[in-house]
Amino acid sequence: MELGFLLGSLVKIIAIMAYLYGLIWVLARPSIWVKIAGLVGAFALVQLALTDINGFRLLNNFDNGLLFQACAMTMVALGLNLIYGFNGQFSLGQWGFYGIGAYAAADITYRWINGDARGLLVLGFGSLLGTLVLIAINKWLQRFRGIPVLSSFTLYLIGALVTGAAAVYLGNQLNPLITPLLGTAGEPGPLNTPAAQQVIYFLAVILAGIFAAQISFLFGLPVLTLGSDYFGIATLGFTIVVNTLMVNSDTILPFPEMKGGRGMIGIPKLTTWFSAFFFMMLVIIIMRNLIHSSTGRSLVAVREDEVAAKAMGIDVAGAKLFAFVVGSFFAGIGGAVYAHYIGFLSPGTFDFLAGFNPLIIVVFGGLGSMTGTITATFGWIFFLEGMLRVLLSQMGTEAPTWRFVLYPITLLLLMLIRPQGLLGSVEWGFLKGPGFTPTPRSHPEPAHERAA
Repeated sequence: MELGFLLGSLVKIIAIMAYLYGLIWVLARPSIWVKIAGLVGAFALVQLALTDINGFRLLNNFDNGLLFQACAMTMVALGLNLIYGFNGQFSLGQWGFYGIGAYAAADITYRWINGDARGLLVLGFGSLLGTLVLIAINKWLQRFRGIPVLSSFTLYLIGALVTGAAAVYLGNQLNPLITPLLGTAGEPGPLNTPAAQQVIYFLAVILAGIFAAQISFLFGLPVLTLGSDYFGIATLGFTIVVNTLMVNSDTILPFPEMKGGRGMIGIPKLTTWFSAFFFMMLVIIIMRNLIHSSTGRSLVAVREDEVAAKAMGIDVAGAKLFAFVVGSFFAGIGGAVYAHYIGFLSPGTFDFLAGFNPLIIVVFGGLGSMTGTITATFGWIFFLEGMLRVLLSQMGTEAPTWRFVLYPITLLLLMLIRPQGLLGSVEWGFLKGPGFTPTPRSHPEPAHERAA
């Protein structure tokens, strides 16, 4: 049985690697119709593997869980690679933003299916108004020069608090108008049908990402002035603070439905393969286009040499903050997708020790390589969290914890043998970016031919 499981798992891992390579390869084709056909085919292939046909499924429930977990972790790891791999800012706070996105989106859909629209209204108005206020303050501050960072942070914080209060007020005022249309969990109303819940789910995922990005902006504004090591320590402290708030969400925070340390239950399982595939590809395409733009080159320039980048006119502080915000946005989306697949959130899932997982994945795959991050994520989930965990569990109840010993040993060996990671800075297919084919220089015609 163990040999059969081992061989089957190895075949699945090889098939997944080939699937990822084929997906990235087909997206590099010049024809837009070939790209669309490739995406549809990649989605349909996995959907077929997840479909029960006469009692047979190519991917069972365990593989299904690993697949969705890998999709969510890919978004988190890509965000961290943007911050650390491409911009050079050592961050340990990515797991905190992952948890913020998970709890924020779960609260929206949990309240909605139970006849309470305040989760969507408050976070929706807060995200919209907060973004507008932050942009307006930024435009106003650009008129002045030499403003201390803490003074700017204070102004942004006041604007965020006022916006949050306004969003809560608007949510409480508009909620009675929508509540009759929601009904209850036992008797859902016209706005609580399965189709409506999917719409709310997509809105919740996007709003969770925006909320995580806004918090990262307020947190990163003063903290990014620290050096790389001190910034890493500060982000680790942020993750611990977020985890503490999760444990006390029903006492310190006004969210009794989250149940604090007992864990939040009753989250609707709205994540499907379509939504997981859609959001993962959305994050991949956005990050790929960002990296190969002038903004992405500025981020890489800051990583290479801040003094030289500043001499070339790059706003170093702005580039760092931008990478931190976008990376946190990706983490928030990943958390929202994960929450609606698992249906249960426990603060233990977002412990700071588990926060090292995306960092290990990024280093393992290669800093500054999107291809390395994607392949390392799926390999990590299916090999270490999947196959290895099952094999160790057959050796005893405590044996699976030994994988936490094998992780650092594997990473240590990798650093000794190949410090740049498995793929280094290698990119595949579509992730290489737009190619440039020089136009061949035309040879001048001989004088006698021109005369003729």
